[in-house]
Amino acid sequence: MLLNQGQAAVYRRYPFTIILKESKPAPEIQQITLKIDPGSKTTGIALVQGNKVIWGAELTHRGD
Repeated sequence: MLLNQGQAAVYRRYPFTIILKESKPAPEIQQITLKIDPGSKTTGIALVQGNKVIWGAELTHRGD
């Protein structure tokens, strides 16, 4: 989409990479917290932004 609008150009073909033609203002940085809930058989992992979970996973431990 950026290529079609003329806002970017091809920087490399392999791996395919584009480069923006003009700089953009610095984005607003939002704090993200890593939450870990260790358990005996599984460990819960979550990325939380404010009160909203943006990513979550369960890590199953090897062995019983």
